[in-house]
Amino acid sequence: MSETTTLPTAAEIEEKLLKGPFHQWLGLKVLSVGDGTIELKATWRPEMVVNAERGYMHGGILATLVDLTADWALVSKTGRGVPTVDLRVDYHRAGMQGDLIAKGKVVKFGSTLSVAEAEILSEDGKLLASGRGVYMTASPK
Repeated sequence: MSETTTLPTAAEIEEKLLKGPFHQWLGLKVLSVGDGTIELKATWRPEMVVNAERGYMHGGILATLVDLTADWALVSKTGRGVPTVDLRVDYHRAGMQGDLIAKGKVVKFGSTLSVAEAEILSEDGKLLASGRGVYMTASPK
């Protein structure tokens, strides 16, 4: 596998990330990128709500953000998004109305499989969900 030689910019990663229509729907913005780290913002949408009476969002949105944030934390090493092999998500509190902040970091970078984790925070910094994934980082053929 060839690792990227220079750290991609937030704008470069965002351009790649937003090629996906679902990522566009999530209103994703790359706030920062480092060596094996990324911070994203997801824009609140009323369609994220699963319980109209209580106003909290669907857990699938939080799980999605855990997966894609951990995945894209690997982009500083791979230069691309990578397939998910396994994913674990823990829910800490209900997500309510407001934008979300997602922070990801690489735990272990390997030539075939890598591990990364993510935390999803409310606008006011409360932990909503966290998780860890295994990703296929072998070079595509």
